[in-house]
Amino acid sequence: MSEEKFSPEQSLQLIQSMISKTKEDMSGNAIYFLVWGWLTFFACTGQFILKHIYAYDKHYIVWTVVLIGIIFSIYQGRKDKRKTRVKTYVDENMKYLWGGMAASFFVLGMILTRLGWGTVVFPFFIMLYGLGTFVSGSMIRFRPLIIGGQVAWGLAIGSTYVSYDYQMLFGAAAILISYIIPAHLLRRRNKIING
Repeated sequence: MSEEKFSPEQSLQLIQSMISKTKEDMSGNAIYFLVWGWLTFFACTGQFILKHIYAYDKHYIVWTVVLIGIIFSIYQGRKDKRKTRVKTYVDENMKYLWGGMAASFFVLGMILTRLGWGTVVFPFFIMLYGLGTFVSGSMIRFRPLIIGGQVAWGLAIGSTYVSYDYQMLFGAAAILISYIIPAHLLRRRNKIING
């Protein structure tokens, strides 16, 4: 069996088509960014309200909303897997990136809580929000995700200058800028492309 040789131009065209396909897939899957973005936004602002305004001791309880995201992601992931016929290299890397991000959020939260540094968790989480969206945006060459990631990094640094309560609001802002707005733009872009 002879191996087919690609010219440099054909190789670039193949890579571009894979990136375009992944952009389309990401546009269709912007629902994940939206669901996780809005849940996290709600949790950050909800925790701020419960702690800062109502002085509720168990203000962190609002984070149980992530269970909705987990259930949704499992359900939607299985549904998407049945529909998907071809997986690209970029698709696979996205899956590993976000799986690794989820594990990192969990592990970091456990470490900081165990060390008694639970009140410094938000700058680290905001930094991870930035990393995930920056890398995703870079992989699919979608500028709003890249910029969102960069802004999240700036917010992570800025959040170290305010109290824990206000770090929650920095977290909400990071989610709005790095997840929610780019996800809406990605969906809009997909509707324009697909009519």
